[in-house]
Amino acid sequence: MLPAGYKMATVTDNREMRELPSKWEPKEHEEKLYETWVEKGYFTPDAHSPKPAFSVVLPPPNVTGQLHMGHALDHTLIDSIVRRKRMQGYEVLWLPGMDHAGIATQTKVEAKLQEEEGKRRWDYERDEFVDKVWEWKEEYGGRILSQMRAIGDSVDWTRERFTMDEGLSRAVQTIFKKMYDEGMIYRDYRLVNWSPVLETAVSDIEVVYKDVEGELVSFRYGSMNDDEPHIVVATTRMETMLGDVAVAVHPDDERYTDLVGQEFPHPFRDDLTIKVIADDYVDMEFGTGAVKITPAHDPNDYAMGQRHNLDMPIILDSTAHICDTGTRFDGMTREEARHEICEALREQGRIVKEIRPYVHSVGHSERSGEPIEPRLSLQWFVKVEKLAKMAGDAIRDGKTTIHPAALEPRYFDWVDNMHDWTISRQLWWGHRIPIWYGPNDEVVCCGPDDTPPEGYTQDPDVLDTWFSSALFPFSTMGWPDSTDDLKKFYPTSVLVTAYDILFFWVARMMMFGTYAGQMTEGLGEVPFTDLFLHGLVRDERGRKMSKSLGNGINPMDWVEDYGADALRFALARGANPGVDLPLGSDAGSSARNFVTKLFNAARFALSRGADASAELPAELSDADRWILDRLNEVTRDVNELLDDYQFAKANEEMFHFVWDELCDWYLELSKTNFQPAVMGHVLDQVLRLLHPTMPFVTETLWTALTGEETITFAQWPEAAPYDGAEAERRTASRRIADVQKLVTEVRRFRSDQGVKPSQKVPARIDFAAADLAGLEDAVRDIVRLTPPEEDFTPTASIEIRLAEKTVLVEVDTSGTIDVAAEIKRCEKDIAKQDKELETTGKKLSNEAFLSKAPEAVVEKIKTRREVAQAEKERLTARLAQLEKMQ
Repeated sequence: MLPAGYKMATVTDNREMRELPSKWEPKEHEEKLYETWVEKGYFTPDAHSPKPAFSVVLPPPNVTGQLHMGHALDHTLIDSIVRRKRMQGYEVLWLPGMDHAGIATQTKVEAKLQEEEGKRRWDYERDEFVDKVWEWKEEYGGRILSQMRAIGDSVDWTRERFTMDEGLSRAVQTIFKKMYDEGMIYRDYRLVNWSPVLETAVSDIEVVYKDVEGELVSFRYGSMNDDEPHIVVATTRMETMLGDVAVAVHPDDERYTDLVGQEFPHPFRDDLTIKVIADDYVDMEFGTGAVKITPAHDPNDYAMGQRHNLDMPIILDSTAHICDTGTRFDGMTREEARHEICEALREQGRIVKEIRPYVHSVGHSERSGEPIEPRLSLQWFVKVEKLAKMAGDAIRDGKTTIHPAALEPRYFDWVDNMHDWTISRQLWWGHRIPIWYGPNDEVVCCGPDDTPPEGYTQDPDVLDTWFSSALFPFSTMGWPDSTDDLKKFYPTSVLVTAYDILFFWVARMMMFGTYAGQMTEGLGEVPFTDLFLHGLVRDERGRKMSKSLGNGINPMDWVEDYGADALRFALARGANPGVDLPLGSDAGSSARNFVTKLFNAARFALSRGADASAELPAELSDADRWILDRLNEVTRDVNELLDDYQFAKANEEMFHFVWDELCDWYLELSKTNFQPAVMGHVLDQVLRLLHPTMPFVTETLWTALTGEETITFAQWPEAAPYDGAEAERRTASRRIADVQKLVTEVRRFRSDQGVKPSQKVPARIDFAAADLAGLEDAVRDIVRLTPPEEDFTPTASIEIRLAEKTVLVEVDTSGTIDVAAEIKRCEKDIAKQDKELETTGKKLSNEAFLSKAPEAVVEKIKTRREVAQAEKERLTARLAQLEKMQ
C-alpha cells in the first residue's frame, strides 16, 4: 500500500515509479514515513554486525519535559550525524532515554496531589508516594518521546532507557559502593543551596539569580559609645546575624588593627561572642571594610569559618524558620525575623544606616521560585580530585576531542578547580542512597547483590539526578555486566550537547566514564571519543528565550506550520560550533521555501524523465559539465565541513547549490537540451546529501526517482570527478560564468528599457564571437530575446564584458514600451537618488557626527552615497536616451 498522495506511473525502463503529488504537504507524509521506518527496523542496529560501529546516546530529557528549541537543535544535529553514518556503511546506534528528574518530577506530582487531594507528600507513606510518582510517569511522562518522532529522530526505540530502570539502578548501586569502599564517597556537614519549599539541597544549575528590591542595613557590634571599641557591619539578610560568630577585617587595614582579636557580646545571644579576625579575603575599600561572618549560612563566610576554625551555629530549619537560637525570634520566618531584628537593634540604638530599596541579586529555586537559603547541612559528597584529574587528562591526552577546541579552556577551568560534589537530595523520588544504619550507629554500604543486615535502616536521602545521568553512556548498554552492546558500541562515538551543561553533565560523565573504564577490564577509557558543543537557541534579537519575555518558540508549532524538514534545516543552517543561534520566523519560512523549491525542482525533473540509473552520456553540454563539476566540489566541501561539525556552513553551501545553481541556473539552461541521466545523477546525489538534515522530503523524492525502498541506507556521496579532460571542465566553467554575467546584465538592461519580464523582444548578439554558440538557445529562452529578422533595427544596445571577450547586445524595443511612462518613472527614481545623496552628504559633512560615529557606520554611509551616485548616473543616461525616443 502506497502512502496517500501517490499513484503508480511507468517510465521508459519499465520500472514502476511513484508519481509525486502536485505539492509538498508535510502533514500528509511525515508521520506515515516515520512509522514505516520504525516498523521496518531501519533504526535498530545489530550488535553482531561486521560493519564498523557508530554510537550516540541521546542527552536524556526530563520525563516531565516537552520539546523546546534547544532540544530540537540537539536532536537535529545528532540525527544529521547518525543518518549520514548509516549511509556511510556504519552499524549505527542512537540510544534514546529519559531522566527521572528527581526534583522536577516530585514537584509536579506534589502539586497535582495538593490540587486533587489536598495532600502533601508527608501525608503518605514513602512507598505509597513513590507509587504515585510512577503512576504519574506512566500517564503523563514521555510526551517528549512522541515529539521526537514528529521531528524525525532516528533512534532505536527497542533500546529506550529510563534512569530509574532496574538495570540502570544496578549500575548506580555498583559504582556508589565501589567509590564508597575506596573512600571517595563520604558524609559531612557542608554548606549547600537549600530550598525551603522543597526542603532539599539543590544543585547550582537549579538556582536562578534575580534582582530584587531589598534593604541594606548597617549596625554596630561592641560599645554604643563612639570612643570605645565597636565595629560597624552591613547586611541585606539581617536574620543571619543570629548566627554571626565573627567580624572580619583586612590585616593591612590600620583602622581595625587594635580591634583584631577582641570579642564583642552578641546583642541577643548569651552563648555567642563576636570575634574580630583578620583575613585577606576582605576588601577594605568596600563599605566599612568590616564583614560580618555567618559560617552556617553564607558560602564565603563558611570558607572563612573553615580557615579560622570558627563555630558554625545553624539558625534556620529546613523550612527557613529561625531555630535553636534561644531568642524570641525562634519560630519566625526569615522575612519576619529580618524585620523584627531590625526593630530590636533600633531600640538598642545599634542601627547606623538603612538603605531602602536596595537592589541586589538573589538566588531563587528554579523549581519552586522562593529565595534559596545557603545552609549548613549533613550531606553525602563525592571526592572529585582524582576523578577530575582523570577527566581533564582524557582531553589533554587526546582520548576525547572537544569541538570547537576554543571551549577547551572552559572545560579545564571547571575540572581543574572543582569542589567536592554534593550528591544527596532530601527527596523521595530518585535512586535511594545505598547506605544502611545499624542500631548502634553502624554504617553499611550495600551493592546491588548485597542484602542489608536485619534491623538496619536505609538512609532516607536520594542521589542527585546528575549522578545517574553521568553513567548514561554505559549504564544504558548493560554495565556493570558484560554485554554485546557494550562490546560493540562502547565507548560511544560522539556526544552532542549545548555548552551550558558542559560542567553539570559532560564533565561528570567524563569523570564517571574514566573511573568505570579504570575499574572494568575492556570497557574503554572514556565515555565518548568526540564531544561537539553547540550554542543556545536565542530569539532573533539574540535574547534568551523565556516565559517572562514571551519570546519562546515551540518547535511543534513550526512542525505544524512549516514541516519537520523546515524546522531541522533552519536549525542546522544556523548551527556553528559553540556559537549561539538567533532564530526567528523568517528562518522558518525561508527553510520551508527551500523544501518547496527542492520538491518542485525534483518534480519538474521527474516530469522530464530524469533517470538516476542511466549512464552519463558521452557528449555533455557545457551546462552539464559545469553542474557535474560543481556537484563534485560541493560534495567535497560538505564532507569536509560535516567531518568538522560545521553544520551551518555545510547546509548553507547546500542551500546555495540547490537554490542558486541547480534550480536557478542549471534547470533553466537545460530546458532546451535536457539530459535525463545528468539531471537524474545530480538529483540523486543532492537528495542523499540533504537526507540527514531533511529526511522526509528527501525520502519521498529519492524513492520516486530511483524506485528503491528507502534512502536510509543509500551510499553516501564522496567527491569523485566525472570523466573528462581538465581543459573541457575549465572551458565549461568559464562559459557558464559568462552566461550568468550575460543573463544578469541583459535582465537589468531590459528592466532599464522598460521591457516587461514576460515580453519577448528581438535582439542581435554574436554568440559565436563570445564563444557561447552552443548556449545561444538557452540564453535566448531565459532572457526572452528572439533572433533578429532581416529588417531588424536596434533601438538600444549595451556592451557586456565577459571573462575574455566583450559582447554587444542590441535590442529593438520599438512598440514595446510606453516612453512617456518610462520617462516619468526615471525622473522619480532620479529624485529618490538625489534625496539619498542629500541625506548621506549631510552626515558626511557633519564633523560632530564623524567624530563620534563608529568607523563601520561611517563606511556604510560612504558606500550608500557611492551607490546612489552610480545609480543616478545610470538613470540620467537612461533618461537622455528615452527623451531622444519621443
